[in-house]
Amino acid sequence: MSGDFSYDKFSSVYEKYTSMVGKVAEADVTAAFLEQYCSGRSALELGIGNGRVAVPLSERGVNVEGIDSSDDMLKLLAKRTNLIKAWRGNIADFSSEQRYDLVYCVYSTFMQLFRREEQITCLRAAAEALDEEGVAVIEVRVPALDGFVGGQKTTTMFVDHENTLVNAEIHDPLNQNLFQTLLWFSGTSVTRFPERLRYIYHQELDTMAECVGLELVERWGDWTRGAFTDDSKRHVSVYRRTRPNP
Repeated sequence: MSGDFSYDKFSSVYEKYTSMVGKVAEADVTAAFLEQYCSGRSALELGIGNGRVAVPLSERGVNVEGIDSSDDMLKLLAKRTNLIKAWRGNIADFSSEQRYDLVYCVYSTFMQLFRREEQITCLRAAAEALDEEGVAVIEVRVPALDGFVGGQKTTTMFVDHENTLVNAEIHDPLNQNLFQTLLWFSGTSVTRFPERLRYIYHQELDTMAECVGLELVERWGDWTRGAFTDDSKRHVSVYRRTRPNP
């Protein structure tokens, strides 16, 4: 994956971080949503990480495989289960001889492809990996561009008696890029995790999907199928193929 962010560095605290920001708690409901599109019981996750979603999905009887760019994250996955096949690769440019009922990409993973061309090639590869009735599910944050002053914004993400998470952002509107730095204060220490993202509105995602032979069939505001509205912080978009694979 492109960008300056290193999940090899982040892997040691990833589970603690995702727990603090509520992502571990929603893993089961995410898996329940995805299972409904796995009639043939096969799925491929783009950016599988430590298996936060893949493991509960596999526990529902789905044969899950995955791709990730970080060796250390894949090691975390291997410690959790030996039932999931996963390999190191770039989700912006991958190919698979196998065809899946479901190809999915969750959290902010798709935005870590910080060039539009990479996002399009990722969608094209996902479309090619689907079987005839397969679907692609993409979770993307709605851009939160309010609050920037001089192209900069700082947000407190989490605070407890021991930890403070602060996100400092720089906005590059010409390239739709956000240069984020997560500052993790714990006790008397601070750790810095930089990241570069390309934000994307749902209309642009639909257009890119159409370019690679995918059409929107559903869009939700969360994994519980809440409505997607003007107030939504993210969207979960479901696409089907519009043309057969070659």
